[in-house]
Amino acid sequence: MKWHNDDELFKIIRTELYTAVIGDIMDKMGLLYQFLPAEIQPLQKNMFVAGRAMPVLEADVLESSGYEGNNPVLKRPFGLMLEALDDLKKDEVYICGGASPQYALWGELMSTRAMKLGAAGAVVDGYSRDTKGILELDFPTFSYGSYAQDQAPRGKVIDFRVPIEIRGVKINPGDIVVGDIDGVCIVPQHKEVEILNLAIEKARGEKMVQAKIQEGMSATEAFAKYGIM
Repeated sequence: MKWHNDDELFKIIRTELYTAVIGDIMDKMGLLYQFLPAEIQPLQKNMFVAGRAMPVLEADVLESSGYEGNNPVLKRPFGLMLEALDDLKKDEVYICGGASPQYALWGELMSTRAMKLGAAGAVVDGYSRDTKGILELDFPTFSYGSYAQDQAPRGKVIDFRVPIEIRGVKINPGDIVVGDIDGVCIVPQHKEVEILNLAIEKARGEKMVQAKIQEGMSATEAFAKYGIM
């Protein structure tokens, strides 16, 4: 299947695909470590995100340590977080890693700004807060869940649009991020055409197999005939 731009691509993903089928294809291609930790879940079950990764690197900082330090970025209240947020482009996903899970990495005002910029969603390896506000905005947000403790005196963004790693999963700028109720997976940009075409083929095949099973075909016969289950 061909698409001419990201608008068409993400429409196809939202319409036809889901993380399980994409993950199955990546497994068959030997890409076995593309799912983020299972703790990262949508704030609301029906939330779905599909967009290009804008990786953000966070670090724990002891702001009240009494030491001045040598990095001017760390003297800012949030480090480079505001710059990273303002740099989001249409259909990008703010995806943040590097922090310990002791404070929130995303909130309502961040969601409001991201929506204004046309961003697709936020995925953080940690908590989010202002949950009521985010849910009212209906902005796709994936996190460990709700926890109000602020990042300001505890962590800072030290870089963005750089490769990051979340528990063994490498995320490069421009990789495709897909998330739903079953988790979040990362599709490497250099293999996205092959992966997504095969995923579309499999998703359509699964619908056909489901129809056959509903007609009375056994699971064994269906798998033997179509190789899908």
